[in-house]
Amino acid sequence: MAATLMRPRSQRVIAGVCAGLANRFGLSRALVRVGFVLFGLFGVGEIVYIALWILVPKGP
Repeated sequence: MAATLMRPRSQRVIAGVCAGLANRFGLSRALVRVGFVLFGLFGVGEIVYIALWILVPKGP
């Protein structure tokens, strides 16, 4: 069973969105962070990050 999507209180850089996504889907945190940077340069990565920051709850 996969972990639920939550922003961790530790091991985060800004808001924990990338760390939470990496934990949920079993990916490398660095890979998810690089993906958001590239998506931000060539798309709407900043808007998606801010939306996830608001919508994804903090972990315990």
